[in-house]
Amino acid sequence: MNLHAPSQVIFLISLVLAALALLSALGVKLPGNNAHAIWVALAAYVLLTIGMLA
Repeated sequence: MNLHAPSQVIFLISLVLAALALLSALGVKLPGNNAHAIWVALAAYVLLTIGMLA
């Protein structure tokens, strides 16, 4: 299994998703349901992992 750095686009998308999840968890009012912050954070890290494996 060869790991490498994810592309810049994948990294930025993951970073934005993680930031949205953090803001939502801290109570900042964002469009959508704030109850799903953990799932957004999980999606960010899964996307980052896939970017490192692909």
